[in-house]
Amino acid sequence: MTCYCYMLECADGTYYTGWTTDPERRVKQHNKGIGARYTKTRCPVILVYLEPQQNRTDAMKRELAIKKMQRAQKIKLVEGGIQVNK
Repeated sequence: MTCYCYMLECADGTYYTGWTTDPERRVKQHNKGIGARYTKTRCPVILVYLEPQQNRTDAMKRELAIKKMQRAQKIKLVEGGIQVNK
């Protein structure tokens, strides 16, 4: 099953990183306030980066790697990656 690592840009300009099997559904959940505690108070969010992974384990590892990046590195990733809704 294909999984995805994704980044959202929150209304306050911060980034949230996660993984999912269905990016469209997950973004809707975040915008309804049921996606994650972090995004609940930072809606609306928009999907700015999406990276397919072969499986859940790879997606989770990539999520952790992105979360460890500094903001400048995340911005470069968004600018050079798969652009979505931006």
